[in-house]
Amino acid sequence: MINLETTYMGLQLKNPLVVSSSGLTNSVRKIKIIEEKGAGAVVLKSLFEEQITNEAKNLIGKESSNANYPEAEDYIQTYIKGHSVSNYLTLIKEAKEAVSIPVIASINCVSSSDWTSFAKEIEKAGADAIELNVFIVPVDRNMSSTQYENLYYNIFNAVKKEVSIPISMKIGIYFTNLFSVANRLNADGVDGLVLFNRFYEPDIDIETMTIKSAPVLSSASDIRKSLRWVGMLSDKIKGLDIAASTGIHDGEAAIKQLLAGATTVQICSTVYEHGFDQISDILGDISKWMKAKGFKTVDEFRGSLNYGSIPNPALYERAQFMKYFSNKEKDVLI
Repeated sequence: MINLETTYMGLQLKNPLVVSSSGLTNSVRKIKIIEEKGAGAVVLKSLFEEQITNEAKNLIGKESSNANYPEAEDYIQTYIKGHSVSNYLTLIKEAKEAVSIPVIASINCVSSSDWTSFAKEIEKAGADAIELNVFIVPVDRNMSSTQYENLYYNIFNAVKKEVSIPISMKIGIYFTNLFSVANRLNADGVDGLVLFNRFYEPDIDIETMTIKSAPVLSSASDIRKSLRWVGMLSDKIKGLDIAASTGIHDGEAAIKQLLAGATTVQICSTVYEHGFDQISDILGDISKWMKAKGFKTVDEFRGSLNYGSIPNPALYERAQFMKYFSNKEKDVLI
């Protein structure tokens, strides 16, 4: 009998497959379908700090008559924040009433300002955990990498002061020393690390000569961005749950991340492309593979190919295509 049960941040999951924060998780109707298809947990669509702030600024800008009345600006900002958060709290409450799988709230943060106090309201609404989705573009040449890293720590600690439910950090790959960042967050008490967030990326339209958004959905090859770090961090940072994210498009990719040491795997783009049935298809592939290999539980094979479990861990460290390109050069010369 195949048993896919696992724990993530202390939460009991019937399997390690989690549908990540997106438009797929912004309504109770969709969340119920996600549960019916077998997902182990769901991360609600993010509450965006930046979006709330921009909405308030745009409204204040339109109401030019308020220019000489700062108290009116304060009222608008408070109203916009309160309205957005109120809608989000309603989604949490209704989702918790509708499904039995863990419901994880998501906050997209760019600062540690007092808005993080809303995290307490999220906890009261019944969320099982909070995922902090943080990506801060380092555009200030006068700020050091350490100063930018401190922004992440400050955000986490500001939220941690407000709640007692588990907190994960969903971060990007662009750190000077990702090991150090993960280790510091672990020491500060983070319950999980999600590798990696998928953020807006610019592109250029050469016909209209304008900036546009690059493709939003991930591709299967994007798994390479996280597989290396899942494999190393799952061995190096003890006691930290790791959720693999980005590029997991089928059962094979999910199995790879579990072998590398992931506690859970998050999917999104593949569900957009293939529909909600992809959830049950991936779970079926994992079960079929486990049966063929003789594994009865996920714990029996999780991390068996991480950094500390293979004969040559340098395979995770290698950064150059030495062997590959040396062979290619021979082909060209021939």
